[in-house]
Amino acid sequence: MKKLLISIIFLVLLSLIVACQASVSPTEVTNTSLPATPTALQPEPATPTPTLTATPMPPTATPTPAYPLEGYGPTDFPNEVNPLTGLELDDPEILDRRPVIIKIQNLPRADRPHWGLSNADIIYEYYTELGTTRFAAVFYGQDAEKVAPIRSARLFDFNVVRAYKGMFIFGSAYEKTYFRLVNSEFANRLMIESSNTAGVIYRFDPSNYEGADTSKVNDYTQRMNIDNSRQNLDGMLFKMQPPAGGEESDSIFVRFSSAVYNRWDYIPDSQSYHRFSDTKNSSGPDDEAYEKLIDRANERPIDAANVVVIFVRHVDIDERPTVEVLDVSLLGTGKAYVARDGKVYEVTWSRPTEESVLTFLNADGSVFPLKPGQTWMEILTLNSTVVKQDDGNYRFTLVSEW
Repeated sequence: MKKLLISIIFLVLLSLIVACQASVSPTEVTNTSLPATPTALQPEPATPTPTLTATPMPPTATPTPAYPLEGYGPTDFPNEVNPLTGLELDDPEILDRRPVIIKIQNLPRADRPHWGLSNADIIYEYYTELGTTRFAAVFYGQDAEKVAPIRSARLFDFNVVRAYKGMFIFGSAYEKTYFRLVNSEFANRLMIESSNTAGVIYRFDPSNYEGADTSKVNDYTQRMNIDNSRQNLDGMLFKMQPPAGGEESDSIFVRFSSAVYNRWDYIPDSQSYHRFSDTKNSSGPDDEAYEKLIDRANERPIDAANVVVIFVRHVDIDERPTVEVLDVSLLGTGKAYVARDGKVYEVTWSRPTEESVLTFLNADGSVFPLKPGQTWMEILTLNSTVVKQDDGNYRFTLVSEW
């Protein structure tokens, strides 16, 4: 609790600083030669105010009208069905590769909206330190020519890279995290800004943001002689028909801190959840302020077929009282909630091995069906709170346990 009280002091300043560049943060490795494919680890870029641009990029996958009643998964997916979304693809050859995982920042607010999020199959949002969150976006069934702003890796990312056997694009890392990455079994799949990754990872005007083009990763793997073959991604089940049970809920509130909180509103017309993000620091639910989040690459609203809230233990491995370096092992089982089709279901998350894709189980052990489409994973601490409000909406609040 000592670290929590100290951290709160820093939250007042979060809207004025670049995420994870606070003076109390551990030193991040820069300009260090990598023993694997990347050649140099660069410092995180400055974050000037962005200029709005729009590049239309229509999706290439939609639920088929003849979606089978039994659904797709959790194993034996047809060749043309994306095992991470349950969507049938017009061109299934795009699945003959590894997923691409990209780290994307969420603070400062001046850097929103992001580029490319609407094209990801799965997005993990998780707490990093001092009240902030970042995204780990998994791209597989669709490419995106511009994904940005790219930021640094954290220990949680090991879970995502191992589960989806992906290529990993990131900006930099704290020293100890960096050395764990380059000594991992996936070290040759790390991609940072360097001469080797030019064209895949790039800077763009007028704000000098760091971005990535997922469509060029395959060429990179061929040049670097990296295995980029299709991987076993079994584990998720998709059904168009919502399962029985669940609790009606029009909105899902997820509060990480006074600086980062979001709301997901179910839109019956689109049968999806639209994301609304914080616009100011907030002392509590009564003074929260939101705006709809869009994808700056195509001006589409950020929406999801499924919003999943996951409870998992976080361990602070840095003894300094003003520093948070969290290790989060998304391994085993635990409590989770799935929002789909305007209902919230209490389920169990399951990931039995490091190579397992995260899946969800009913009380009887059967696999819970997600709705075909994009899924957002909201990662909270083990003892975070869940409240069903008087209006029927669910509110999830992160509670520090370190």
